[in-house]
Amino acid sequence: MKPAPFSYERPRDLDAALSMLAASGSSAKIIAGGQSLGPMLNLRLVQPELIVDISGLAELKRAEVSDGELVIGALVTHADIEDGRTTDVTRGAMRAVAANIAYRAVRNRGTIGGSLSHADPAADWISALAALGARVALRSLAGARMMAIEAFVLGALESALQTGEIVEAIHVPPRAASAHWGYAKSCRKTGEFAHAIGAVLIDPVAASARVVIGAIDTTPIVVTDAAELFGGRIAADYKQRFDIGVANGLLAKAGIDDAAQRHIHVSVLKRAVLEAAA
Repeated sequence: MKPAPFSYERPRDLDAALSMLAASGSSAKIIAGGQSLGPMLNLRLVQPELIVDISGLAELKRAEVSDGELVIGALVTHADIEDGRTTDVTRGAMRAVAANIAYRAVRNRGTIGGSLSHADPAADWISALAALGARVALRSLAGARMMAIEAFVLGALESALQTGEIVEAIHVPPRAASAHWGYAKSCRKTGEFAHAIGAVLIDPVAASARVVIGAIDTTPIVVTDAAELFGGRIAADYKQRFDIGVANGLLAKAGIDDAAQRHIHVSVLKRAVLEAAA
């Protein structure tokens, strides 16, 4: 199929892009890598009057460390992260996630900001960045605001982006030397979106853990104080203390009624815990 007719603009800078979005309201769509929007246009799942192509905006391609955290522009590609063209304050965690997104052709074009904006619960960055404690910076002509990744994703393909607003950057805190990282997902075949994701950031020294169960039909389950998953405390023996019953209960509470689906999610989360402990 071919998309419905639309107008096309390629702004020279971010201010021009924001002005176009503000003038067009909800009738405009942003395109960057096009890995999500392109197929939706062709299937006519979306029929915007205007496409604003931001792929040339240098302001959104920067990545730098500021006040100890990585500030990564929305147009940085998965391949940029995979290949180490951006500083990795997560000590390899982000590079590993990026390297396992779909296929190389997708990683060459797909952007981290586009992935978050699409808000597909099965996308890797939503779960991974939530586990890493990242925040997203949003901008419009009215100004800027910042929020946690887990607050940004409101539901399947639904984000907190308001009309005229754009993802500007993602702020990723550094991973402590004592913190263990684990990320696992289950796909029917290579390159497909996951149907179960588990992401954990566990620091036995600080007795803290962030745990994410992703690729469910709604927002990922983000547990910022995850001691309950490990028998009430985070310690060096967390691998042995991981409680599959508590994880199963979290999924049931989130509305996952199918026991087989809960089993798959719990198994993938356990894989992430084992990877962190390895």
